[in-house]
Amino acid sequence: MKKTSIILLVVIAACVAGMVMLVGDFSTYETFATARQKEGKEIKVIGALDKSKEVIYDPVTDANYFSFYMKDKSGEVTKVIFNGTRPTDFEKSTELVLTGKMKGSEFHCSQILMKCPSKYKDQQTANSVAENI
Repeated sequence: MKKTSIILLVVIAACVAGMVMLVGDFSTYETFATARQKEGKEIKVIGALDKSKEVIYDPVTDANYFSFYMKDKSGEVTKVIFNGTRPTDFEKSTELVLTGKMKGSEFHCSQILMKCPSKYKDQQTANSVAENI
């Protein structure tokens, strides 16, 4: 075989390997029940803050400890621990996406993404009504 053919095969094999790793990295949203089955593996759980339970954040005692309870899409409520500061307007969020790992009965999260209500929602509704008139 020629050198160019060998180099081309190596490049193609590297591209295929890269694509396989990339596709394997796409994660879907899990529930806390499936997260327990994959304990120790980093996953994403989607849900909402359980406002009936306690939210703990005391920056004077420990500014990097934040815990709360979240209800996932299946309705299961689990304690979440985040080693970081409490995000601004956390209680106003309508939906949370947490990235982290299950450790026993608690979910230890490394990242919190919040979906907050749009401040333009009322304005968009008013514009829609005006357009229909």
